Amino acid sequence: MRTRYFIDPETGFPHIFRHNVSESEVEEVLSSPGEDRPGREGSRIALGQTNEGKYLRVIFVPDQEAREVFVVTAYELKGKPLLAFRRRRRRKR
Repeated sequence: MRTRYFIDPETGFPHIFRHNVSESEVEEVLSSPGEDRPGREGSRIALGQTNEGKYLRVIFVPDQEAREVFVVTAYELKGKPLLAFRRRRRRKR
């Protein structure tokens, strides 16, 4: 599946870079998310952990016909959202 990224008009680079997230980290979470749920206006939210142990929230828009994903943003989960995600994961097991 092809992955495209929202380009920040100020920098010319993917918006995820502002949140210290790399493209490979986003792709790791999208390939095996811990959670994948609906977002706003047709978007989806994937929560998951990278191979290095970083927890991310990735907001993306899937396009099934073109077999691609448009990543709007991604950032590290911290604090209460991270605790809630871990708690939900424990309950599923």
